[in-house]
Amino acid sequence: MNVFRSMRREIGHGGIVPPGWELAWYEPAHRLGVYYPAPLHWVLRILREIRYRLQIAMDAPGIERAQVFQMQRTHRERMRLAEEYSHGYMQGWRECFQACLEVVEGEIAGAHDEIEVGEWLPIAPKPPRSN
Repeated sequence: MNVFRSMRREIGHGGIVPPGWELAWYEPAHRLGVYYPAPLHWVLRILREIRYRLQIAMDAPGIERAQVFQMQRTHRERMRLAEEYSHGYMQGWRECFQACLEVVEGEIAGAHDEIEVGEWLPIAPKPPRSN
């Protein structure tokens, strides 16, 4: 690998590329391109890509773990929707109850001025029977 490093040229922006050298890859973190002689840059680019893909494949979670994460995501989404629905339902119920309570209180307050409490009773009680 030291042979490849000795052939390597790292050139930043505005640098002069020697004749016969081609860009193998670009490193944006360091803002420089890595150059190798013409046929060698293809081989090293391919080896770097293979190493990158193998590293991604080895670091990726297994299928079972991915399925567990998906199930947890689905469960959390259902719980969030259920909580959102219940908050909306309770808020609607409170609004409806408050509106009904205001109407009933208004009826009682308005009727209290005009009607006596005795008129609220449905029917006058029957007189007791004599035996």
